[in-house]
Order: sequence, then structure tokens, then C-alpha cells
Amino acid sequence: MTRDGKPSITHYETVEAYPFATLLEVELETGRTHQIRVHMSAQRHPCVGDTMYGADPVLSERLGLTRQWLHAMRLGFRHPGTGEPIEFESEYPADLQHAIDVLDV
Repeated sequence: MTRDGKPSITHYETVEAYPFATLLEVELETGRTHQIRVHMSAQRHPCVGDTMYGADPVLSERLGLTRQWLHAMRLGFRHPGTGEPIEFESEYPADLQHAIDVLDV
């Protein structure tokens, strides 16, 4: 729940576990502000690079990240006019791919 009492539900699965970080696939059932960041921090597993919610700045520096590690690889919703499902996919941005490459070593 958020501070104002609204429910917030996040589902996640482990994609890859590294010694210092874990790559997750996250699915939001609700869409609250900072939802992923808050829920991961509450699990004592803040998003890499997210110092506002407790991430280790040394790890961020080691991975060359200057931002929080969040990226929508797949985004889907129902078209507001037709009701048909729409889905978009993308690749990792260069900085996040670099972080994965460093973790894979």
C-alpha cells in the first residue's frame, strides 16, 4: 500500500542472479508513483543506481551507471479507442548493457 492507503501490487521474476545484483522482470498490476522503486527497496533490494531508495553508490560507480537501473523492455496496454492489446519491445540502452557485461565477468 502507498502512504495514502491505495493498494499497489508488483509481480517480479528473477531473470539472472549475479553476485552483487539481480536482473528482474517486473509486472505492475497497479501504477503508483515510484512503485517499483519502493517495492524493491522494501524487499531490501533497491534498484541499482537508485540512491534515493538505498542503492549502493559504489556498485553504481563500478557498473558505470549514473542513473537508476530501470528500463521498460516490454510495455503493453489496451488501445483506448479499440480495446485491442498493444505491445512494444526495446533493447537495453548502452549504459545498462554495459552494466550487464560488467556483471557477467
